[in-house]
Amino acid sequence: MSALDFVVAARDGAARTGRITMARGVIETPAFMPVGTAGAVKALTMDQVRATGADIILGNTVHLMLRPGAERVARLGGLHRFSGWDRPILTDSGGFQVMSLSALTKITEEAATFASPIDGSRHVLSPERSIAIQADLLGADIVMQLDECVAWPAAPERAAEAMRLSARWAARCKTAFGARPTQALFGIQQGSTFESLRRESAERLIEIGFDGYALGGLAVGEGHGAMVETLDFAVDMLPAERPRYLMGVGKPIDLVEAVARGVDMFDCVLPTRSGRHGQAWTRAGPINLKAARFAEDERPLDPTLTCPASRDYSRAYLHHLVKSGELLGQVLLSWHNIALYQALMSDLRAAIAEGRLEAFRRAFKAGLGADPDAASS
Repeated sequence: MSALDFVVAARDGAARTGRITMARGVIETPAFMPVGTAGAVKALTMDQVRATGADIILGNTVHLMLRPGAERVARLGGLHRFSGWDRPILTDSGGFQVMSLSALTKITEEAATFASPIDGSRHVLSPERSIAIQADLLGADIVMQLDECVAWPAAPERAAEAMRLSARWAARCKTAFGARPTQALFGIQQGSTFESLRRESAERLIEIGFDGYALGGLAVGEGHGAMVETLDFAVDMLPAERPRYLMGVGKPIDLVEAVARGVDMFDCVLPTRSGRHGQAWTRAGPINLKAARFAEDERPLDPTLTCPASRDYSRAYLHHLVKSGELLGQVLLSWHNIALYQALMSDLRAAIAEGRLEAFRRAFKAGLGADPDAASS
């Protein structure tokens, strides 16, 4: 019996809205997961994250195993207690981070061996070790299989090699994970932008059997157009009765287009990373609060949002904080950006439930760039 119950409440074309029920809470879908890579959503308290409407956050295996150490987190009660987040947590297995450290990484059939970017120490991450860290030491609610993610562009031969290794690792992860009453395991579809490889990957994963399925290997440089073209064929290869998770995506337009194709879950560092660098996301696109034109702009970022950062502070004040290097500026912009993303998810859920997703999608795309203060992305 799965530790995860997924119910589709409404459909509109390929898009669907529903809920994932787990021991630690309900996740309304489509859902955006704020990224708490090292056990913290950068610049925000967990109370602030929850107040935006987030039902689930993401943590990362590689970062937490390097610092403070997964065994230490376990001794301190697990990631939920350690971080102060009592709702579901999904942990990324570390495949993407291993790819990003490619100059420091060696991949074999057995495992990935890499050097820590912190102190140069050598570490071995096998499928079994990844599961042990995520499920046993960190105590994640949703655990991801270890996979090999390749950068874009990738030759078909290289993409096929990584996809097949990922499939073999998926089987080892499933064996190591076993059956758990309160934790779920997701498989990760690979295959770059190649339809035949994506299909082979999906078939192998379905044969193994997972609680949910992710689309990996996208948002690695291929661009919005190529990503959407890949989603056109890749999403439907994954079981409709299970949650579908697009990893590492993305900009608001990416989320809208992926939801329209049947994706249920997302994560991305973009909202908080943007906030730390003076950029605020709006329904019309991103704006750069460093720009001089905001120095006397008394408008809030978005008075329609309930988030205090969006509603209660002028753009002039935010401009001042950013230009002055005040940490409060990073906090407020990160808070607003997460709130904006959660509001977008809520709007998408309502549009699907009311059968007007296509109209919402057209209006959203038409509104991009409509605000003269919205910078191109």
